[in-house]
Amino acid sequence: MNELSDRMIRAAKLDVNLYEEVEADKSTMGQAMTVVVLSSLAAGIGMIGKGGAGGILVGTITALVGWYLWAFLTYYIGTKFLPEPQTKADHGELLRTIGFASSPGVLRILGIIPGLGSLIFLVASIWTLVAMVIAVRQALDYNSTPRAVGVCVIGWIIQMLLFGILFSIFGGGPKPPM
Repeated sequence: MNELSDRMIRAAKLDVNLYEEVEADKSTMGQAMTVVVLSSLAAGIGMIGKGGAGGILVGTITALVGWYLWAFLTYYIGTKFLPEPQTKADHGELLRTIGFASSPGVLRILGIIPGLGSLIFLVASIWTLVAMVIAVRQALDYNSTPRAVGVCVIGWIIQMLLFGILFSIFGGGPKPPM
């Protein structure tokens, strides 16, 4: 567990070397998934104030689905629509780096604090987005940070639109966390 917590802290500190390390090491997929689950559970617990006990389940599932959807979209957009000449990546590399980019999302557990929940979710979301840009830049071997920002933002917008459609069809729900 010490290695996992160390990697999560390095990911949250936006350590570029950490993202290179997990991109190259296929054995870190389990750790990356653990980070995503912890971050998703934190989002679910942080949603208790808005959705009660059911908010944990809905928030956790929404966060997990959102992470995978965003990872898939990012991979597809980054490798098919906006690759750089040296871009070479597989889905696993992106899943591992983006998994660790979810590390700041663990802070969403503090969303249970009355009056601060929305602010905490906003800060954790922005921090996660910055980590995601670094993860994408490293996993897709981009030289251009603006290109990585573009890939992440396009993927995020598509994800938000899909969640908006789903929630409008199946009923309300929490805003999808990052």
